[in-house]
Amino acid sequence: MAFNRKAISGSALVVLGVLFVAVLLVVNVALRGARVDLTQGRLYTLSEGTRNILKSIDEPISLYFFYSDKGSQEIPQVRAYATRVREMLQEMASHSGGKLHLQFIDPLPFSEDEDRASSMGLQAIPVSAAGDKIFLGIAGTNSTNGQAAIPFLQPDKEAFLEYDIAKLIHELEVPKKPVVGLLSGLPMEAEFDQATRQMRPAWAIDQQWRQLFDVRKLDAGTLKSIDADVSVLILVQPKNLSDDAQYAIDQFVLRGGHLLAFVDPDAQMDQTGADPNNPMAAMMADKSSDLPKLFKAWHVDYDPHKVVLDRSRALAISMGEAQAPVRHPAILGLGDTDFNHDDVVTASLSTINVSSAGFIELAKDAKDEKLEPLVQTSSDASSVASDRLRMLSDPSSMLANYTASGTPFVIAGRLTGTLATAFPERKGDGHLAQSKEPAQVVLVADTDILSDRMWVQVRSFLGQSLMNAFANNGDFAVNLVDNLAGSGDLIRIRGRATSQRPFTTVEAIKRSADERFRAKEQDLQRELSETERKLTELQSAKAQDQAMILSPEQKGELDKFLKRKVEIRKELRGVRRQLDAQIESLGARLKIINILLMPLLVTLAALAFAWWRAQRRRAARGARA
Repeated sequence: MAFNRKAISGSALVVLGVLFVAVLLVVNVALRGARVDLTQGRLYTLSEGTRNILKSIDEPISLYFFYSDKGSQEIPQVRAYATRVREMLQEMASHSGGKLHLQFIDPLPFSEDEDRASSMGLQAIPVSAAGDKIFLGIAGTNSTNGQAAIPFLQPDKEAFLEYDIAKLIHELEVPKKPVVGLLSGLPMEAEFDQATRQMRPAWAIDQQWRQLFDVRKLDAGTLKSIDADVSVLILVQPKNLSDDAQYAIDQFVLRGGHLLAFVDPDAQMDQTGADPNNPMAAMMADKSSDLPKLFKAWHVDYDPHKVVLDRSRALAISMGEAQAPVRHPAILGLGDTDFNHDDVVTASLSTINVSSAGFIELAKDAKDEKLEPLVQTSSDASSVASDRLRMLSDPSSMLANYTASGTPFVIAGRLTGTLATAFPERKGDGHLAQSKEPAQVVLVADTDILSDRMWVQVRSFLGQSLMNAFANNGDFAVNLVDNLAGSGDLIRIRGRATSQRPFTTVEAIKRSADERFRAKEQDLQRELSETERKLTELQSAKAQDQAMILSPEQKGELDKFLKRKVEIRKELRGVRRQLDAQIESLGARLKIINILLMPLLVTLAALAFAWWRAQRRRAARGARA
């Protein structure tokens, strides 16, 4: 009987083992690719916008990830980031329905793969004094032999990795140039200048826009509708637009078109009232622009007669020959801390110059609308009437009675949300009362930001225009159009959290130790200064023939200082040793928790569960008996 029980128990174990393997095989097939993302910031979960772009791929797209695996053996940061890129690509491929084909290539030096990477637009980066270079980029092709590339994936831009790859896929999916409508009240195009009787070159930003996009010029006087194939509408200094023109803009935005509007309370490049025979006419002319009906309907507050001042961002300008430059609080040089680094448009910018800019904000009665700042002043800013800038001879006079607001002013912002029409009284086929989907509008309260004088020097060389940019205004304007020209899904992709996780506790320990170290050093320096002072006093009291001999008092002070110096240095070494000990202690505790405590807790939980099951079985047998 005992033998039969053992045979049955052995057979049961074999059956259970077979069932276990079978279940694993079924689960492996049925749940292949299924994952649970428990990381902070959901690093491995694609955004909805990216998934929509991947689902919309019609024809196969091939992506080639060129990564110098062997060449980066000694660069752990690059290797970690390459793993992150590979995982992102694999995740995208799994959501593409088989339309995204991946190839991972290690381009060895002097190989055909290296030549191929260079020919596809990738850039090799030197990593050693010996001239060693590595590739870390992505190239892509579509079914019509179209190509696009990310020349080099910068590890410090990991937050925008998903956006960059999604943008590359979108460009391969829609390879033609985006159509951009341009309605400008400023002389941005190349044209004949009546005052100088010569051709005036186009603004540098106008040239760049036309190189990258299919730009169509629109006439404000005849504008009644905007073609359906226009993906981005750019308004520059829209002045006194008719209701028909504003209605056309209104319906363009509501049906899903993307709008970039540059308005200004005092556009210095505006030629309104220009008359060579009467300079005062141009000086006193109204050079403001506004979209009053649209802004009111969209719950945007903008005063076309107020400019922002910022004394902490004021640029020095020359007021005339033989005069020292003075800081002008209305001409601002905005820097890194004034940009939104969570938005791909402004993430990599360092300097933007603006002049007599206005500001925008949401109205108090705003509902679904949201205004996300892109460029703003410091909190040391204020606002004044634009009339004060006219005939201003001394910019410093604007600082009289200056009162800072204490909060930044938004000069450029991204407006999103469900927008209502500014013309509810209009009817007819195709009329929309509100936007079909969250609108995408970028508002910039300055037009001088586009003018050459604020960001670039242009000179002619052998018939070619050479541009030397000294600010990022052009990058900002191009990034805006490039971003808005993408699909709504692409625009909604924001910067993600990075996989880098700093040791915050260790950093806090280091900061505390550094503070104590600096305090000890300062004590030592103070005691050194005091000793030198006492030695000088004692020296001055000595006779001339004893100047080179240390007196007993001087020797005592010097010995006292040297002894104290040794003690302080010993204390400094103790601070450093204590720092190392704290870090090592923290590491030891973490090792104990991870290696011993967690497995022990899991084991105890399993034993407790087994004991509970056994108790239930005994109770059940007792009840049956």
